[in-house]
Amino acid sequence: MLDSTQEETDHVIRYMGDQAPDLKVEFCQKIYSENVLSHRHDVWDVHTDKDRWWVITNPTNLYSQEQFPNMDLAVTFHVGLCLRIPRSEKTKLSDLNMEPFGECWRGISEASDALRHAQEVADYQSIGVRCREAMLAFADAAQTVMPWTSVQEKPKRADMKAWADHICAVALPGASNENRRHLFKTLLDSAWKFTNWLTHAKTSKWHDAEAALSITEHAVGLCTTTVIMRLRNVPDECPACGSHRLTPERGIDTDAPEDVFEWPECMKCGWEGEPVLIEKVPHAPTPTPESEGKKLPEGECYIPPKKPLRTLLKPGD
Repeated sequence: MLDSTQEETDHVIRYMGDQAPDLKVEFCQKIYSENVLSHRHDVWDVHTDKDRWWVITNPTNLYSQEQFPNMDLAVTFHVGLCLRIPRSEKTKLSDLNMEPFGECWRGISEASDALRHAQEVADYQSIGVRCREAMLAFADAAQTVMPWTSVQEKPKRADMKAWADHICAVALPGASNENRRHLFKTLLDSAWKFTNWLTHAKTSKWHDAEAALSITEHAVGLCTTTVIMRLRNVPDECPACGSHRLTPERGIDTDAPEDVFEWPECMKCGWEGEPVLIEKVPHAPTPTPESEGKKLPEGECYIPPKKPLRTLLKPGD
């Protein structure tokens, strides 16, 4: 049995209540933890009034111990499921807590879709254009929340290098962040130069387009996380216990339910930071078959249940 906080236990119990409301949790304990590809997966042994389950985190899922009597088998299956999760099941862009960088990541998502079908030089160039526009969208959003304060003349909104220097200086201030600033500036500058080259290159290959998307996503991802942590007032470590296990929590004001707040919470001791109002960012409407001019299939449609798989059917069932 591993140590766990009351918040972790409550999270697992709430998850069981959401996924299996007909079951009553009678016993719950963390029994194993493992890091796989920089992701930590915790395994919980959950006993209910009817059966037993493995609950494995990051992302959280549950597995019947009748179907997975061996914990190692359940962990292996869970990790494989995480690595091979279908594209249709990935988190929607509108569900990600990345305000105000939604437009930037929408561009990266479109570039990723285009890469799957790219075959010719013109296709690779278009991916360079998409990556370039995504970086400009990142700089534009960062300018909004980190306005220019220097006495020097404000650079043009499309001056990526100048704004990258400004964003990194504001998000990572002080001598202790010198190496981090250098890394992030170098990543942004390299991604900007490479995507601009790809946009006009006549001899580019598929791997060049892949490299452009990869370096853009990597650079923008690191910088987005850093800027958001700065905006949300997330400390480097918990001021109460020194733990690095900080996670974002969200809530609304009952007097103004349209306002969403976010704050950091320590998974070890339960410390909570001050709530910060989340800037409202409009999201593009989700396309429907009708809006895209597609005909709906005729006949009956089967909609899979959202509850977890409880039984594996066999031939003849």
